[in-house]
Amino acid sequence: MIYCLTGKILKKTLDTAVISCGGVGYAVQIPATTGEALPAPGQEGTVYTVMNVSENDVSLYGFATEEQRDCFKMLTAVSGVGPKAGLAILSVMSPEKIALAASSGDHKAFTKASGVGPKLAQRITLELKDKVGKGLADGTGFGGADLSAPMPSSAPAQAVAALVSLGYTPSDAAAAVARVDETLSVQDIIKVALRSLSRAR
Repeated sequence: MIYCLTGKILKKTLDTAVISCGGVGYAVQIPATTGEALPAPGQEGTVYTVMNVSENDVSLYGFATEEQRDCFKMLTAVSGVGPKAGLAILSVMSPEKIALAASSGDHKAFTKASGVGPKLAQRITLELKDKVGKGLADGTGFGGADLSAPMPSSAPAQAVAALVSLGYTPSDAAAAVARVDETLSVQDIIKVALRSLSRAR
């Protein structure tokens, strides 16, 4: 399996990047967020990849971070979510927002992605709720996998972990944090979330 590609960016569009590695140009399908994160053509960049082999096609999907790639794998493991839908979701939502939306049962957040209707969005939140809830609670990221990604160190994820340590369930904590402005400090997010949680009890 190709873990990642590092080389000169030959071409870049909103949904594709061509990277030259060892004299070979690899066409990689990417979400819009990865396109924004990659350097301009002519410069060197790295994408973390997922290879999909079907009966008559071999496709490479590339991501700016390992966290995005792991999130894509988790999304496409959901029944009905193909690579196209996975890329569409990651084009409009960060892995952290996906985790918070799934944990809090906010299926409407997923319908912002092209091609994701209400039924599929509900299935995504249903199937991912426990997986990402556990990861948010113990700070290990998606599905409990130990990731050296920024999610555990971000303010919303830290706030969720703190609320869980206070006795709230991961889904309740994530739901409360998802309603708070994520640009606030960890302490402020916790304060606001605690107020809404205490009202709900």
